[in-house]
Amino acid sequence: MTQGVLPFKYEEERQGTGMTALAGLPLYLDMIHQVGLWEWIDRHVHVRGSQGWSDSQVISSLMLLNLAGGDCVDDLRVLESDEGFCRVLRRVEMHGMKRKERRALERRWRKERRRAVPSASSAFRYLEAFRDERQEGLRVPGEAFIPEPTEHLRGLVGVNKEAMSSLQRKNPKEVATLDMDATLVETHKGSALYSYRHFKAYQPLNTYWAEQGVVLHTEFRDGNVPAGYEQLRVFTEALGLLPEGVKEVRLRSDTAGYQHDLLKYCELGKNERFGRIQFAIGCDVTAQFKKAVLEVEKGQWHPIFKEVGGKLQKTKREWAEVCFVPNGICTSKEGYYRYLATREPLEQQPLPGLGGQLQLPFPTVSMDAVQYKVFGLVTNLDWDGEAVIHWLNGRCGKSEEVHSVMKEDLAGGKLPSDKFGANAAWWWMMVLALNLNEMMKRLVLGGDWVNKRLKAIRFHLINLPGRVIEHSRQLIVRLAKGHPSFCQFIDARRAIAGLLAMPSG
Repeated sequence: MTQGVLPFKYEEERQGTGMTALAGLPLYLDMIHQVGLWEWIDRHVHVRGSQGWSDSQVISSLMLLNLAGGDCVDDLRVLESDEGFCRVLRRVEMHGMKRKERRALERRWRKERRRAVPSASSAFRYLEAFRDERQEGLRVPGEAFIPEPTEHLRGLVGVNKEAMSSLQRKNPKEVATLDMDATLVETHKGSALYSYRHFKAYQPLNTYWAEQGVVLHTEFRDGNVPAGYEQLRVFTEALGLLPEGVKEVRLRSDTAGYQHDLLKYCELGKNERFGRIQFAIGCDVTAQFKKAVLEVEKGQWHPIFKEVGGKLQKTKREWAEVCFVPNGICTSKEGYYRYLATREPLEQQPLPGLGGQLQLPFPTVSMDAVQYKVFGLVTNLDWDGEAVIHWLNGRCGKSEEVHSVMKEDLAGGKLPSDKFGANAAWWWMMVLALNLNEMMKRLVLGGDWVNKRLKAIRFHLINLPGRVIEHSRQLIVRLAKGHPSFCQFIDARRAIAGLLAMPSG
């Protein structure tokens, strides 16, 4: 019987065992084992008791689901149906265990265990254990509120701290440029609250470590919580997660970070470990700031250049120092802030008499009969003004791209529950998967792989067909003959095996 209009048809594989569509995913099992992720989870997270799935089994399964491309808890069913990968997963779980440890793992099950990964219902129950119903009941309508994290959520923070330390030992960095930014995760959950964009959402605040390409810290929040709300507290929590070897911290943020307590904390060196923290943060373009911009003389505006083909090219943007001291921040002998403004003429100038009636999504001022877009920033850096502007603009690259990766390449954009705490746990496990993949790129794959997004890594490395066979009591993942990724697999496994031999930072 004809299946379709074109000359091909589908048939089931006659050999019923060993097929996998995830031939590259076992590389991440190698990585998990070598860096000690399972041990980190068992050390910090204590949701499960002595029966059933362990914490390390559930969390690592959800991380692998993220890496494989699943975006909801029910996709565990697809992962379980991949017979070849599940065969590998079952084998590696026992690797390196003593007989006593293997028997203890087997005794967690009253009946014979038949699954390699938890069922969707089991995973849902696990995620809900991260919520605190009493805390979530303290919300007041119309007010910003952040529930206290549960012990289990703090455990996930501890796992991420271990990951940061492991990455730092293998790839040491003395400077930590931290980009703080919130992102909206649109949802239709009944308990979700409306965001400033007038749709229901959650709004996690993320701290991205630019030099390492990882998310150092995240705080899951309701959609109505402003991005700058309690940002100083979150910043100090993030500083506490930085591993040994980091000697200097710099902070970048958009206007949400324009909080006077945060600026003073950085400038006055109130952090005992890092002292004075350099920063560049977008500032609000208020009526007073616009007045200060209008007082800048024409000759004090300097052009901003960009690099094109290895050469500097002048743009339409200009910058200037602005003499601006708001009431909330005062210059003192202990420190100072510089305010910079940028201006760019509108592509289409308004008709005479209509300039004041324009409703634009950005601030503008009229100078010498020309309408300009105007933005401001505050900094305690003593660099050239243009260098500060380019450095601050750098946060719009990777640190904002990572939000897209979280919500599109990984499962952060599709939250599983109507319960805040369960979604917070799901978000954190997604972050752990993101950071594990970043460790894989930087410590193992290297080269051009560092800049590849996860969707490209899936296409080239993870989602490849293969067959898992057993020969001489050894599992073999067999790829198609002549597949271009075969040599990459061998090189990657050797690099992973050599991680423990690398010198500590």
